[in-house]
Amino acid sequence: MAIVKVENVSFTYPNETKPILNDIHLTIEQGEFIVLIGQSGCGKSTLLRHFKREICPHGTKLGAIFYDGQKLEELLPEKAASEIGYVFQNPDNQIVTDKVWHELAFGLESLGVDEQTIRRRVAEMANFFGIQKWFHQKTTELSGGQKQLLNLASVMVMQPKLLLLDEPTSQLDPIAAMEFIQTLNRLNKELGITIILIEHRLEEVLPIADRVLIMEEGKLLFDGQPREIIKALPANHTMISALPSATKMYHFLNCEGPIPLTIREGQKWLVTKQFDLHKAHQLPTASEAQSIVVLEAKDVAFRYEKTANDIVHHLNLQVKRQELLSIVGGNGTGKSTVLSLLAGLQKPYRGKILLFDKALKSYRNKELYQNHLTLLPQDPKTLFVQKTVKLELEDMAKFHKVSEAKVAEMLEQFQLTSLLERHPYDLSGGEQQKLALAKLLLMEPEIMLLDEPTKGLDAHAKEELAAILKNLQAQGMTIIMVTHDIEFSAQHSNRCALLFDGNIVSEAEPRAFYSGNNFYTTAANRIARGIIDGVIICDDVVMLCEKN
Repeated sequence: MAIVKVENVSFTYPNETKPILNDIHLTIEQGEFIVLIGQSGCGKSTLLRHFKREICPHGTKLGAIFYDGQKLEELLPEKAASEIGYVFQNPDNQIVTDKVWHELAFGLESLGVDEQTIRRRVAEMANFFGIQKWFHQKTTELSGGQKQLLNLASVMVMQPKLLLLDEPTSQLDPIAAMEFIQTLNRLNKELGITIILIEHRLEEVLPIADRVLIMEEGKLLFDGQPREIIKALPANHTMISALPSATKMYHFLNCEGPIPLTIREGQKWLVTKQFDLHKAHQLPTASEAQSIVVLEAKDVAFRYEKTANDIVHHLNLQVKRQELLSIVGGNGTGKSTVLSLLAGLQKPYRGKILLFDKALKSYRNKELYQNHLTLLPQDPKTLFVQKTVKLELEDMAKFHKVSEAKVAEMLEQFQLTSLLERHPYDLSGGEQQKLALAKLLLMEPEIMLLDEPTKGLDAHAKEELAAILKNLQAQGMTIIMVTHDIEFSAQHSNRCALLFDGNIVSEAEPRAFYSGNNFYTTAANRIARGIIDGVIICDDVVMLCEKN
């Protein structure tokens, strides 16, 4: 039985002529697990928001969407609110109360459900999601993973039949992301809930999906089973780079037979191959940065309140000119706080931060932020103050006396030309990241601090971002990046550092750093471990096979 039916749906945002959705036809059966993928700006989030009428975007819509055999617009408010659940990309955007227990009960209270039923359902969900230990905590004290789990539980307490999720793991560390996706799998398999998930982490979600939908320029390009993607797409299609590592290895080596999808299948497939591991075939290491230290933290400690515990303590870190340093670690370990300290937005109560061998606190704000460094925050929307993309960049260019040619270059480089009249809040998550980064680069800083820069970006957009960052490094820029994107960090960093318990516990060049970890490592490393030493990206395996 079809739970969702989409008939001839097209949609155009205000002040635009080109539709973002173009004649979509789609039927989703009850109990299916659907993964929706595609490049940033292809219309994924717009389509998903159309299934939840309370957050349906403003614009011109043609066609019809049916839920449970009834037009979406004709559903009773109680049915629409309770049976169709939505989980946003940013955990903080969905939490509305100050306590965990109240957040769980809030939706049911809004529907006027009786107290006894609320208590029973809240207790059940708290047990299912393992929330008992932090049931009475303040929502502001939760880690990113806990907040997103709370958001999911708050939706599930309403007992929905359809669950919509827009990149729910984009701000979660690798371990929290895996646990979240496993929870979704349980909800689908044990409760029969229909799930439509937008996700760029395909390594974990494709093996549990029933169907995959690929969107391209507002249309459905592919609708089928995960293993069929590689056969349906052209050999050089941009979505190939988004596929799981085992599948990419199989594709790039022109293999035949069963297509591996999981880590285990990749290991079984790889062990059948023969390799010539001659010393001449040693895998390359990341190039070393210059020896000049441009930013340094010396025994830094920081806490948000005098009586609270330290968020950062005994932090020692040196950043060298023209390097790309990536800092990884779990949610709540203090990574974003470290960036704020290095940017001078927070002041340590102990220790020193030096910029070009001079105390950071001695710089005047104008000198510091217009001449030396800038920070891309985790939520790019905090940088937007204008009504259109065009005005955002023109405003920044005018303030920093940047030429129109430079603005045009940024628009072209980040592929924002077609979005000039779009409101920044109407952009997809990936497009917002691009706009925020383009805006900051107009300042031409010497040091750029990036907090989750690949959040919301598809695989192709990440490759474009990597090329931009490499170009900036070549021009002399130093980049410090906090990220949960292990694959991006492994492929493009000069040095990686692990933050745990408020300080750096390990740092090394990417191949040495990721080869020794079980969870904070790449899928390629997990596949090749014990078969080929030192592999951290798919290209390593492809290179060795081709040389053989």
